[in-house]
Order: sequence, then C-alpha cells, then structure tokens
Amino acid sequence: MSVGLAFAVPALSFWPAQVRGAGLFSHGPSRPEADNPKAAAVAAQVRQALDEERNVDAATLLDQANIMGIKSPALIALKGELLLARGEFADALAIFQTVPKAAGQASAVVLQGEGIALSKLGKSDEALADLKQATVLDKSLWRAWNALGCEYDMRRDWTNAQAAYEAALVAPGAKVAIVLNNRGYSWLLQHRAKAAAESFLAALQKDPGLAAARTNLRIALAWQGAYDRATTVGAGDDRATVLNNVGVAAAVHGDYAEAEKYLGQAMAARGQFYGRASENLQMTRGLAAQGDGTAPVASDAPH
Repeated sequence: MSVGLAFAVPALSFWPAQVRGAGLFSHGPSRPEADNPKAAAVAAQVRQALDEERNVDAATLLDQANIMGIKSPALIALKGELLLARGEFADALAIFQTVPKAAGQASAVVLQGEGIALSKLGKSDEALADLKQATVLDKSLWRAWNALGCEYDMRRDWTNAQAAYEAALVAPGAKVAIVLNNRGYSWLLQHRAKAAAESFLAALQKDPGLAAARTNLRIALAWQGAYDRATTVGAGDDRATVLNNVGVAAAVHGDYAEAEKYLGQAMAARGQFYGRASENLQMTRGLAAQGDGTAPVASDAPH
C-alpha cells in the first residue's frame, strides 16, 4: 500500500543546506592547479571558506579570481561546490559538467559533485552511476558514500545502503553525525525503530545541533509508542511540527487513536490552518477505516 503521510521537516541530510553546521568541503577537488601557484592559493582560501560555511566570502574570492584571470579546473569545480551549498543544484550540475576530466581524486570529486546535484534534481539513475564511479576512483569521499546510501534507500536496497553508510563512517574527515542520522533513517524505513533510535542518539551525541537527527529520534520514539518522550519540546522547537510528526509516526505504527490525537493537537497548536496535519489526519482516518497497519513511512524530504 502506498500512502501520502508526510513529516513536516526533512528527515534525510546529505548536503550542507539541509543541516546546521555541516559545511562539508574538506575533500574538494585538488591538485590539478599545482602548476599554477596563484590558482592554488585562491583554491585553498575558497576551500577554507566553504568548510567554514562562509559562502559569501567564497563567492567573493571566486569572483576576484575570475576578474584577475586566475583560472584552473579546481576553481571551476569549487564554483560548483558553492552552488551546491546554496541549493542551486541545476546550476551546480552545469558547472561540474564543464570541468575538464582529470585522473584520480580530482575526477572523483567532480563526479561526487555531479552525483549529489543529480540526486537533488531527482535524476536518480544518473546520480547512482556518478556516485558509484566516484567511490571506485576514490574511496575516501565520504559525501559520495553518504549520498550513495540515500540513493540505495530510495531503491529499498538495504544491503548496499548499509555498506555505503559504513564506508562513509570510516572515510577520512567524515561528518559522522550526518551519516549516523541517514543510517538511522534507513533503519526507520525498514521498520527497525529501536536500532534507528540508537543511531539518531549517536548522531546527536556527535552533534547536538543536528536538527534532522532530533526530529528523527522523536519519530523513532513515537513509532515505539514512547509518546511522552517523543513530544517533549525544547527551546527553538515548533510544537505544531513536533506533534504532526509524532502523529504521523503513530499512524505508521498503526496506533490510529494516538495519531488522531496528536494530529488534532498539531492543528490546534498552529493556531491557524495547518494543511499538512489536516491531510495527515484524513489519511490516518482512511487507514483506520481499512484496518491496515502496514503503511510505509513517507516523507517530503528532498533527496
């Protein structure tokens, strides 16, 4: 059965725009500019700015280099990375596709960028091909492994998804919290709520500010019936969103009475029309009428 129950916030995360504190550029394309000292110096500065999520500074450096006629394949690829960080995926893809193909890691990083952009644009088959090739060329690219895990999740290929996340976790410079969150979400999709909750907790231990993991942990707890813990609201949390997500999780679990209760509370907490919670409530009532507790989890999170 396919249903349209929707959580109110992204649950998966493999790109910086989705998650606070996740500027992930430490494996930027490197060393084709080694014979151009000026380009190498600018590239190093741009990489540092992207690592620190100073996107405006990175853009300024790239613009200045262009005006001064300082060019290299690495600088072109870094422009693509900047566009990815901004969420401009179509433009990022176009930039990556202009980078001259090189050997080794430089080519792998470009394929990684292309693959992430393609995945974000919904071009899943092309994304999978690029990401697989990137990890063959350079097994240290944790972002490629992480995005590959998300692609396998979409195909319900759990074995390969798990292998991809494991590879991402041990790759140099990996943002472990993000990978743990995505691995947990993979387990949630498999209805392994207890294991998922443990992975989300581990992610939050690594990065307490990772909002996606905090949201997912509530969903996993609600799926296990721990509603009091799931609905605990902290500073900065939107109560209506929390209640909506817990209601959806209860519905997925087949606990329709609790689902109706929390979705109703979500609409009341919003204080105005809450379209998503209203739709979820109608869907929950439909599932309850059918008496079917096998509904798969669904999310509107961008992939």
